[in-house]
Amino acid sequence: MLKGGKVGLRARHEDDIPILQTELYDDVVNHSRSDVRPWRPVTPGSKDSRLIVDDKDERHVPFSVVELAGGTLVGNAVLWNIDNHNRSAHIGLGLLPSSRGQGYGTDVVAVLCHYGFVVRGLHRLQIETLSDNAAMLRSAERNGFVREGVLRSSAWVMGEFLDEVLLGLLVQDWKPDTRG
Repeated sequence: MLKGGKVGLRARHEDDIPILQTELYDDVVNHSRSDVRPWRPVTPGSKDSRLIVDDKDERHVPFSVVELAGGTLVGNAVLWNIDNHNRSAHIGLGLLPSSRGQGYGTDVVAVLCHYGFVVRGLHRLQIETLSDNAAMLRSAERNGFVREGVLRSSAWVMGEFLDEVLLGLLVQDWKPDTRG
């Protein structure tokens, strides 16, 4: 398990999937705001669920996020589109509704940075988030990410196009103690 100040990132367990599906995936609005793929209903227990981990896909490393104090599942996190040639990857996370607003997001981003830069030897991490996602913007910036641009009307969300903010962090600019 990778540990931060408040959370741990561990492998996805089978019993995490129904919770993540109910709390995150089945919430159509939340899913539509956090995934570039359109929401569609997935039968509980289906092997087609987007939450099932494919251990063979080296470009996509998902984690379950647990609270360190009690081991309670609080969300999911991912390093995705890992490019070993250019040594870059993207960061994503989703917290259960009951776990938002407690500083977990900032800690998750810090742990993902440690994983990307220290464990994987990456050079650049990137985050794309909706321009109105203040919590993610705050978590990214507290960890040293810099706003690099706005992708105008790039995300189709619940019947409208929204802007996305592009943030980046280079390994030489990363400060492991910048956990907010």
